[in-house]
Amino acid sequence: MPRTKSTAAEKTAPAKKTASKKTAAAKETAAVKEAPVKADAPAKAEAPAKKASEKVVTKIQFGECEYDVAEIVEKAKADYKANNKAAVKSLNVYIKPEDSAAYYVVNDNVTGKVDL
Repeated sequence: MPRTKSTAAEKTAPAKKTASKKTAAAKETAAVKEAPVKADAPAKAEAPAKKASEKVVTKIQFGECEYDVAEIVEKAKADYKANNKAAVKSLNVYIKPEDSAAYYVVNDNVTGKVDL
């Protein structure tokens, strides 16, 4: 078979096809990104999700005694507020059932004790 000479246009033709495929894909991607919102679709206002109120009760049982942690925390806050004017920013409570007491630290510098 005789060989034919290929022209410069034939040599670059495959390159143009792949380039045109890439360009078409880029245009399609851009069209998807810029797709306008349909005007005939009514805008629906979504109601805020209702959070289920969850009540957690934490108790400590020691021997024959039972202590409610929320009550102990409230006692510690009340004791602090009775003796101090500064707001409670942080509260650490340490419960010692064997002493029948809870020790607290408010704002990392004020300590106190409440009876259980």
